[in-house]
Amino acid sequence: MIEDIHAEPKMLLFLSLLIFCVPSGGDTSPITCYNDKGDAVDWFYLYKLPKEHGKKSPQKGDLYILLDKGSEGWTNGKGTVNDTTGALGRTVGQLYSKGENTEVAYILYNDQKPSEDLGDGWVDNSGSGGGHTKGVVLMDKNQGFWLVHSTPHFPPVRQEGQFYYPSSGVNNGQNFLCVTYPLKHFQTIGEQLQINQPNVYDCDVPQSLASLVPALAALCEKKHPSVHIFPHIKPVSNRSVTLTSKDGTNFISFAKGASFDNDLYHSWVAPSLQSDLLVQFWIRSRGILPSNCSLGWKVLDITLINPGQTFTFKNSQDHSKWAVSTKAAGSGSGGGWVCVGDINRNKAEEKRGGGTVCLQDPVVWKAYRTAALKCQGCGGGTGQC
Repeated sequence: MIEDIHAEPKMLLFLSLLIFCVPSGGDTSPITCYNDKGDAVDWFYLYKLPKEHGKKSPQKGDLYILLDKGSEGWTNGKGTVNDTTGALGRTVGQLYSKGENTEVAYILYNDQKPSEDLGDGWVDNSGSGGGHTKGVVLMDKNQGFWLVHSTPHFPPVRQEGQFYYPSSGVNNGQNFLCVTYPLKHFQTIGEQLQINQPNVYDCDVPQSLASLVPALAALCEKKHPSVHIFPHIKPVSNRSVTLTSKDGTNFISFAKGASFDNDLYHSWVAPSLQSDLLVQFWIRSRGILPSNCSLGWKVLDITLINPGQTFTFKNSQDHSKWAVSTKAAGSGSGGGWVCVGDINRNKAEEKRGGGTVCLQDPVVWKAYRTAALKCQGCGGGTGQC
């Protein structure tokens, strides 16, 4: 028998490779937006369709359509919006699957929180002057996502331990925009949220991350004063910033506070983007602002919608808050923009914080532009958008 003189070096090499290849324990998957296939994606738009009435087989209000980076347009969701393996469930579900991982920070905010009894001194100030704003921030020391949405009572607090979609968000249409960002942008996101003055109902920013994102840490400590964001400068009523996603897509975040005291879309977003806008928002509230064609920019209220050629519904069935340029990019000044946010066009919300996140992308623009069927004219009456 011939002895293999190379056996010991080979065994050492194998053990070395084994040590470096085996995970060190815990969930090491990156915090990111996910699509319906379970793939990590740079961003996605999700349109939760409203409950459909008056047909033999009506839509129950839990179906959705999805558009993520690289898509050619809307695709039907793989199941219902309550599905833990769908894009929304996989993405927000990371909040509950991270367990006791102390290297994860999160902020849950909503002007209509999930429960009236969250314990530990959580205060319901949804009826106060706090921001009319809804969203989720989840991050670790490398990256994370910011989900902007329009659904009341969503998502559940982390201590509930699982993802689910609330029944209160079923009847009406809802919109979601998820973007994966590198760590360096989360301090800026925190500053934008401070301007919005959100109602934070659940959060945790561990000490190991607090020094990296002090604005998010301050939000978690229930400190909203925008005056402290920029020391020695007058209080900030509004600010727009460019946020670049993990894979290099530029989004513009518009954030306003109560002191802005004006309509987000007509007084600021339209002139900033140099674009006329069609706006979808919740009209079943007091003091709705009509379409406005002054100041050189048209901002028209959408009245009839059909996203993704699914079915047609009225704006009174849609709780979403989104805006789309009337024209494509390259056709005159501005154009080609889509904005998804959390604030409506009404008198009361001129005096409340809120915002929108905008992207100039031809596929996303077409998806939203073709969804807007009819609009209110500035002189009254309704016609094609």
